[in-house]
Amino acid sequence: MNCCCNSRETNDLKIEGDVGADPIWCNRCGCNLDIEDVPISDELAEELSSWAVRYGEWIDWELDKSLPNGTQLEDKFNRIGLVLTEKVKQEIGGNYNIKFIPSTSARFYAKSQNGVEGTE
Repeated sequence: MNCCCNSRETNDLKIEGDVGADPIWCNRCGCNLDIEDVPISDELAEELSSWAVRYGEWIDWELDKSLPNGTQLEDKFNRIGLVLTEKVKQEIGGNYNIKFIPSTSARFYAKSQNGVEGTE
């Protein structure tokens, strides 16, 4: 897989949600990788893509604040992401180092909203 590292290839991956991005990244340089280039099944690629487009559904983007149940929605998103990461590891983990990076944006918004929503 091509990335922005000096070697132009990576086997060190992270799975992380972000707005408008494919969910697989080079863990070294941070380059967002095309999911079509990752050697996983089409079914798993679709699951990951469907999961990724739900990133941020706990945020009211117009008001730039967390929804009242934002932390719970984000926790659910992270649980699904962890399960999908394990599936990726099952499919290609022998050739790649793969880790999951959970989202923490709901907690960030909750703190910036002066504790409107419970924080850890």
